[in-house]
Amino acid sequence: MATEHELSDFLKNVERRAFKRSVYHVRDEEAALDIVQDSMMKLAQHYGDKPAEELPMLFQRILSNCTLDWFRRQKTRRALFSNLSDFEPADNGEDFDLLENFVSPTDSRESESAEDTTRRSQVFHEIEEQIAALPGRQREAFLMRYWEEMDVAETAAAMGCSEGSVKTHCSRAVHALSKALKAKGISL
Repeated sequence: MATEHELSDFLKNVERRAFKRSVYHVRDEEAALDIVQDSMMKLAQHYGDKPAEELPMLFQRILSNCTLDWFRRQKTRRALFSNLSDFEPADNGEDFDLLENFVSPTDSRESESAEDTTRRSQVFHEIEEQIAALPGRQREAFLMRYWEEMDVAETAAAMGCSEGSVKTHCSRAVHALSKALKAKGISL
């Protein structure tokens, strides 16, 4: 059974990655924050008594379900209130910045030139754009496998699909990202 301290530590550690994953999916920071908060509350309320090693899988599944629920609500809302969307602003003018969360292993940013800093910023921006452009299931599989560092079985369980599907989605995502970044002259 997970203690309150273990649950709290788990939620602190997963918060930023979950938020980033949600932003990639819903493309709205406020909605992503709501989804992550709802997911954390559901985990704490319904599964807080589970063993600590089960929390990551449970949370990923809850987060996926909350994201799907959000899309369903949006679809219903658009169908019922399509005219109200004319009054909503298209963009709030703020972008989530991957660079504010990135820490290089050697922390050499203090000694790098302005040109290197700018180039790194541009590369990260291009990567973010390409990840956001992936189809939903490919993006979800890619983020779970490479951002969340989940293995194939964990990702399949969280996505509710077979391990083969996860491998296919990841392979297609990596291929699409590689092709798009190479077309922009970026090689990693």
